[in-house]
Parts: sequence; structure tokens; C-alpha cells
Amino acid sequence: MADTLLEARGLTKRFGGLAALEDVGIDVERGGIFGLIGPNGAGKTTLFNVLTGVYRPDGGTIAFLGHAIAGAKPHRIAELGIARTFQNIRLFGNMTALENVMVGRHARTRTTVIGAVLRTRHAREEEADTVRRAHAILDYCGIARRANELARELPYGDQRRLEIARALATEPKLLALDEPAAGMNPTETATLKTLLERIRADGVTLFLIEHDVKLVMGLCDRVAVLDYGKKIAEGPPAEVQRNPAVIDAYLGGSLA
Repeated sequence: MADTLLEARGLTKRFGGLAALEDVGIDVERGGIFGLIGPNGAGKTTLFNVLTGVYRPDGGTIAFLGHAIAGAKPHRIAELGIARTFQNIRLFGNMTALENVMVGRHARTRTTVIGAVLRTRHAREEEADTVRRAHAILDYCGIARRANELARELPYGDQRRLEIARALATEPKLLALDEPAAGMNPTETATLKTLLERIRADGVTLFLIEHDVKLVMGLCDRVAVLDYGKKIAEGPPAEVQRNPAVIDAYLGGSLA
């Protein structure tokens, strides 16, 4: 049997009279790369927001590692092991790349406010460990040379990788990426693909929304397709690519 890491059933989310999600179900298997595609407004980011606690679903269930997380707070979901990036880059622009990753790392630290103020031995040791780990993650993501540069001054592609680095600092079991290749040139996209393959090889399951269909089809093990808030297809990339409903809704005849 497949080792399911994340299971969602019957997810529904409405905004007024608009059903952004309607009876959506997905299974994300441990160790794989799961892709989510669909036209603009199909409900992809809404699904991410429901899965990561930004929105509370109006119906349905979500299980992650056996924990029911539908409606849970984002910090609780992060503690369980789901980290995410956003469609629009959300870095701390006036902090360095290193400091941005350290912020993510603090999700796994245990120093109390009093310990931090008093600079206890434990607090000092944990802070030093956080710095070491942040440097290592920047190196892993290929941007170690940017450690002391302000996030807002980094090239666009490096900002995207910094967001991934900050998410990795939380030690996720599932990394959810919302359009990680958006705005990248072909060279940056190729570098990103190599990084994502490395992250998967090192044991982190990936779940990504992406408009770059070529990247999705060449990277993902399984792909689901949303259209008007409903899942219209799911399966291996080659199978989804041939699906008439997908061709009509999203891919277009030339690619098919």
C-alpha cells in the first residue's frame, strides 16, 4: 500500500456565493513530488491555504501523519511538519538572507522569552546552533554567498531560493511550494528543478502549484488538475497530459 503522508477528502471552501473549492480530495504520498495545475482562478492557492491553516474549510477533512488538521492554526501545522512558500514572495526585505533563514529555524527552537532576555547558556548554545544551521541551509540552496545581503537586494531567482531555504529551516516533512518558478528565466528554472530533485532525494515530500507545465510534467510523480474549484483529473503526468478534460481546460491542443 502507498504510504500516504497527506490525505484530504471532500474539501469545500466558499467565499460568499462562490465555491472556490468543491468536494476536492487528494492523497500525497511520502517521498514523492505531487503537482497541482489548473487555469487562473481554479482554486489552487485556496487549496494550499486550506491545507496550511490560512483558511478554515467549510467542509471536508485533512489528515497529516494521522493528525486531523482541518481548521488548525498555521503554526500548529508547521510544527507537525508542513512548510510552505507563497505565490508572491514574502521575505523580510530589511533582514539579511541569513536572518530570514534563522526566522524559519526558530520554529524548532525551545528557548523561552526569559531565557533569551537573560542570555542563559542554553539560549546562547541554541542561537549558535541556529546560525550554523542557517548557513548550512543557504549553502544547500546554492546561495551561501548571499548570507549577509539584504533579502530585498537579492536577484529574483535567489529570493525564490531564499524562501525555500527559510521553509526548509523548519525541518518539514512536506514542503508546499506555490508557483516556485514564477517569473524565472529558463536557467533559473533549471537550477530550481535541480534543487527540488535534491530536496526530494533527501527525504522531503514536495507538493507544488506551478504554471510551468513543462516543469511539472518533467518533475512530478503525480499531478492533479483543478478547474473552477473541482478536481477534474489526477494521475501520472503522461496520463493527465492526454486527458481530454485537461486539454480543454488548461493544456491546449498543441502541447497535448
